[in-house]
Amino acid sequence: MPTLIFLEHDGTEHRVDAPVGTSAMQAGVNASVPGILADCGGACACATCHAYVEHEALQPPSDMERDMAECAVDFQANSRLTCQIVVSDAMNGLVIRLPRSQL
Repeated sequence: MPTLIFLEHDGTEHRVDAPVGTSAMQAGVNASVPGILADCGGACACATCHAYVEHEALQPPSDMERDMAECAVDFQANSRLTCQIVVSDAMNGLVIRLPRSQL
């Protein structure tokens, strides 16, 4: 099972074992990581699971994800919606930085 590393805006680290096939958002919510609100439950209909992610194992965001992520506060080039990141074994050690705006 891959381990995802969620970093709060202040640097607080949460290491979360994430089952393959689940979303990074669900793994974070299940582990009670602060800053992942997940208001829409993973439907890509809000940006409350917004995070900054860089990893070669990730597929590029879909147009729908990109459009929704652009609505997030503090959007950056590496902004992703964690509900759209499906965990794979190749993501072991993936660092997911949470924005200050999602306290």
